[in-house]
Amino acid sequence: MFRLIGQWVMTPAWNYRLFRNFVRQDFLGQFSAAAAGAFWLFITPVIHILIYSFVFSYVFQLREVADFGQTQFVIFLMIGYLPWFACAEAVSKSTNMLLEKAPLITKVVFPVQIIPVVGALVPYLTHGIGFGLLLLYMAVTGHLSWPWLLLPLVFALQFLFTMGLVAVLSALCVFLRDLQQIVSLSVTLWFFLTPIIYPITMIENETLRALYLFNPMHSFINLYREIILLGGFSHLQLGIAAGSALFSWLLGGWLFMRIRHAFGDVL
Repeated sequence: MFRLIGQWVMTPAWNYRLFRNFVRQDFLGQFSAAAAGAFWLFITPVIHILIYSFVFSYVFQLREVADFGQTQFVIFLMIGYLPWFACAEAVSKSTNMLLEKAPLITKVVFPVQIIPVVGALVPYLTHGIGFGLLLLYMAVTGHLSWPWLLLPLVFALQFLFTMGLVAVLSALCVFLRDLQQIVSLSVTLWFFLTPIIYPITMIENETLRALYLFNPMHSFINLYREIILLGGFSHLQLGIAAGSALFSWLLGGWLFMRIRHAFGDVL
């Protein structure tokens, strides 16, 4: 068990050149046929912010969130939405990840565990740019404080959490193709069960609100908002985020490494 976990953890370092080439290929491949190229990385988050600003601020008349220092709703929304979308995109794409690479897996001998790592990393690189632009705006408007030093840690923990899910789902979908539809529906349900488009204080039932602690993405989203908007953070939420990230990363990696040898027979 520990040998497999060690191989999973060290794979990007032991196969750095292959890992780097896979990341570069998948990242740049998103824009290879686009006239504007990588410029879409900066255009897309700005367009999303403008659309959500119009819909929620002017159509639904949602102006401020009192629990976060009278923050404009669109800012409250985007702080949760951008990190969530990185996770959601990686999880959604995980179901076809190994199936799309089937010709490579069955004909070439290489560390197949690189695929879920790359598949989780590329969405975080893509949407991390948009999140970085939002953080720059928040810093310029006076929200910068020392707890911001924790933001890279929270983002890294969320990435590890996502990587574990991607490893499990990509591996299981090789044997259970119906998981593709189940994951697609589950990601949509997960979105609405995570307080992204609403503050958790809207849930008046204390028992129901406590159940949100079992949703790790709630802790990640809440940490971003507390750190950026309030200049503080909950130690409980940070503990849940760290624990769920390490558990997902290590367990997901162990399961992937445990059954990877059967991929060639099924694919």
